[in-house]
Amino acid sequence: MMKHLLATLVLAGSLIALPALALDLQQARASGMVGEKLDGYIAALNPSADVSALVADVNAKRKAEYARISSKNGQPVEVVAKLAAQEIVNGLPKGASYQGPDGSWKTK
Repeated sequence: MMKHLLATLVLAGSLIALPALALDLQQARASGMVGEKLDGYIAALNPSADVSALVADVNAKRKAEYARISSKNGQPVEVVAKLAAQEIVNGLPKGASYQGPDGSWKTK
């Protein structure tokens, strides 16, 4: 069941990483505007109207997807989100920001 959950998370991560906004997640990551948090959501590192809209959109989509996966696999949403966070951070491109275990921001 854990392999199925991880495979679902990877697929979900690839789907939620493509919001249809003026600024996309990959651009925001590459420019250091957003970072991946330990809880499976993103944070604005350099806030602006576009970045805030992107963060809200991506986080809302992730929350919905985590809830769907949680319901399907009988895992708490927080567990699903934290597992997703690990998978997302592992797949980040070089130069992307993420929150380390101590809560500090790091660059891959």
